[in-house]
Amino acid sequence: MVLYTCGQKKRGPAALHPCAKAAQALDAAGYEYEIHTVGTYRLMPWTWVNRDEERAEVRELSGTNEVPILILDGGEVISGSGTIARWAGEHPLAKSQ
Repeated sequence: MVLYTCGQKKRGPAALHPCAKAAQALDAAGYEYEIHTVGTYRLMPWTWVNRDEERAEVRELSGTNEVPILILDGGEVISGSGTIARWAGEHPLAKSQ
């Protein structure tokens, strides 16, 4: 399982940053995952030129340049922090006893 995020990764309160919201939801559901960081986490005029190039892999996987996206082990793509958080809440890992 791979979570694509911006440079913020898991930092910051989940209420304020989408990548943090997705990562923290996966953590709470008990998942281990790789984080792939893509560039230009802020959409500012000086990042516009590089954003498409730096997020080409994300666009190829999801059809959009936006992160976070989650790639499940079977190849399914889940886009958006709210959708990832909802999926994690609906599919928590069973705890070992």
